[in-house]
Amino acid sequence: MLRLLPLLLVLLSACAPLPQSGPATPPSGVFEPVGTPDTQNRAQAAANNFIEVVDTVEPVAEAECRRISPGSNCNFIIVVDDRPGQQPNAYQTIDRAGRPILAFNLALIASVNNADELAFVMGHEASHHILGHLNRQQQNASVGAVIFSGLAAASGASEDYIREAEQIGAQVGARRYSKDFELEADQLGTIITARAGYNPVRGAEFFLRIPDPGNRFLGSHPPNAARIDIVRRTAARIGAI
Repeated sequence: MLRLLPLLLVLLSACAPLPQSGPATPPSGVFEPVGTPDTQNRAQAAANNFIEVVDTVEPVAEAECRRISPGSNCNFIIVVDDRPGQQPNAYQTIDRAGRPILAFNLALIASVNNADELAFVMGHEASHHILGHLNRQQQNASVGAVIFSGLAAASGASEDYIREAEQIGAQVGARRYSKDFELEADQLGTIITARAGYNPVRGAEFFLRIPDPGNRFLGSHPPNAARIDIVRRTAARIGAI
């Protein structure tokens, strides 16, 4: 199900924003008024591309969800955040009724080079829900909060310091396995992308245009090279390349 969401509320996300790969405004000396034929054509192409990918990938993602996680709500709701001035971003969350939401903003939809990249991003985000990453992340955050606040309390710290330690522990716990979650989602996302008829290796080229997070301690995302590698190995295993 595809919905347009004019103002997407702040939601707990499984993925951090994706940095822009290019300038947000035209280069100096280049002015292209909104509404020119070229702008309209590119906007129409991006819209058509997104609708096509949603129609193709969503049923495949739902089928994989029912196969891998039969107890989960597999009725994906796909929304578009049209707030201006945002960095390209896509993420997975759930609504109050427990329905899985895949959210994409306009900057991301416009930034992909082809339908394969968009299909891969969509398969990746759907995989976070299928694999239960949001719940696991919340559980890890709870464990981290308990441990850090408990240690602070045992040391005789003040209530303010205990609360601060609890918040730090939640952050550390939430990030503990975030890199593993991303690689797991890349792997299943590769399978979903291929089964939907797209090229996951070509789709993963999206990583080549965003800054590499490297291998930072407690970083939320793994190095781009590791992500591309798991996509290629998974695609080879299932005969997608």
